[in-house]
Amino acid sequence: MTTPSDTAKLLKHLDLKQYEATALEHLFSLGRTTAPNLAEATNIPQARIYSVLSSLADMGYVKVIPGRPKKYQSKPPDEIIDRACENRRQSFESYRREIESIRDEFLNTFGPLYEQASKDITPTEELFYVVGVGEPSETETRQLYTDAKERVNVLTKSFEYFDEVEPAFSDAVERNLTVQLIFLDPRHLSAENKTIQRETVTTIDATYPEVNYRFSREKLPWRGTLVDPSMNYDTGKAIFLVEEKDVPLHMRQAAVTENGSFVAGMKRYFELIWEHDSYKTPRN
Repeated sequence: MTTPSDTAKLLKHLDLKQYEATALEHLFSLGRTTAPNLAEATNIPQARIYSVLSSLADMGYVKVIPGRPKKYQSKPPDEIIDRACENRRQSFESYRREIESIRDEFLNTFGPLYEQASKDITPTEELFYVVGVGEPSETETRQLYTDAKERVNVLTKSFEYFDEVEPAFSDAVERNLTVQLIFLDPRHLSAENKTIQRETVTTIDATYPEVNYRFSREKLPWRGTLVDPSMNYDTGKAIFLVEEKDVPLHMRQAAVTENGSFVAGMKRYFELIWEHDSYKTPRN
């Protein structure tokens, strides 16, 4: 049975504001109704209900039926999903055109500054840089999937951030990249992370059967994502963080490196775990 928290989680993917999500959710069950009736059913202020419905109509999620008074009805769920994808695509294309229009000016303005400043950087300073764990590290991880040309290797406890990176993950799979995951053995996880891991594995089994994964028998001293490693030490990029059980997650930092030798070493570590210290359970 679907709970209110489940429906809220589903609607969150549409990038709706709170009143918009509430209005749309009620329209699914109310059918065709007036703005005052919807305001009464949802406790959305009368002064806001018309702007909320107008916004939903502009996004293509609600249709407006002329009359006195006007009535409003949600579009079918499948049409809403299709429109949400189209809205995001149009938004991205608009953003891409805007960015491309300033490319030359941006490069001409900041390129010389960067080149001058880079002359003073020593090789040791270029080994890696750090970002906060959470949205910053998730942004870097999504970029790794986007930049990857051949393979993606992931070491993770339960892949608890899978929802945040799944679009980029999916794109990498669709581009026929080799994607391998090593999860931590569930016996090392909390009850909450066991549930997250089980749900993530179920999603991967159902949606990405070409993705291979295994479970590490022992605890992992670090976890992260590496792409396109080479034993020639000339390619590769990675993001990783070490296990610090006494440090709250929001206070941790992740390291990002483009050092080919470092990434090659991480690849070798991944391979050793994969081949000699992990196991695979049958797919459901």
